[in-house]
Amino acid sequence: MSPLRVAELCVYPVKSATGLSVREWPVDAFGLALDRRFMVVDANGRFVTQREEPRMCLVQAGWGGDGKLTLTAEGRGVLEVDSPEGGHASHDVTVWNDTVRAVDCGAAAGEWWSDYLGRPARLMFIAEPTARTADPEYAPARTPVSFADGFPFLITTTASLADLNGRLETPLPMRRFRPNIVIEGAEPFEEDTWHRIRIGDVEFDLVKPCARCSITTVDPETAQVGKEPLKTLATFRRTGNKVLFGQNAVHSGPGRLRVGEGVEVLASGSGGGDPRTGLRPT
Repeated sequence: MSPLRVAELCVYPVKSATGLSVREWPVDAFGLALDRRFMVVDANGRFVTQREEPRMCLVQAGWGGDGKLTLTAEGRGVLEVDSPEGGHASHDVTVWNDTVRAVDCGAAAGEWWSDYLGRPARLMFIAEPTARTADPEYAPARTPVSFADGFPFLITTTASLADLNGRLETPLPMRRFRPNIVIEGAEPFEEDTWHRIRIGDVEFDLVKPCARCSITTVDPETAQVGKEPLKTLATFRRTGNKVLFGQNAVHSGPGRLRVGEGVEVLASGSGGGDPRTGLRPT
């Protein structure tokens, strides 16, 4: 068996926009630094994602030489977002069932997103680690989380994707699943049995299998919506009404992660499957 290593690190500055593949990246209280710290909201302050606006996947997020967030999309000019922590207004916004105090990134950012989506929108930034916490049913009390769906990290493995792709007519890229950490060297779905791992100086508790949604069916190249991978995943990765791929995780503290770094499994379940899901290897 090959040693476990980090194959890829991905940061998603804006929730539901394109991610960045990075060679190394700092970890802060929220998770990967600046991961999903920005979020688009509608006129009512509710979060907007690819679930209802698949074209968000075509918005390229990056960083300018001066450290500003940059957003580009076909037919739109480049948007540069200044640091939103200095003097901008703050408002309550909603992500799932959480009401969060967030900083408005200004009129120019709001106009850019409103024009792109064809409806009123604002770009918001979560500044304080105390503003939102992960579900205490799974994560330690008061675990900070950004605008990610629920947890600081999503971990997947190359072997699990290869297993899935072996069942599909057309293989799909890992970015369909929008993970933060991709690990190579594991057996397919071995991550189901991991409970605690270490990468460099950061430890992770894998606290909850990730139930996948319709965003995985959006082609990130075209924004077209299909039926895969959910249709095939449902044939062998279903538990109840949920279809699972990847593991949500929380981290022990700040540090720095690097592609190629070794992964040590500190605690795991039995080899017969994941007691948290009832799934067994197939």
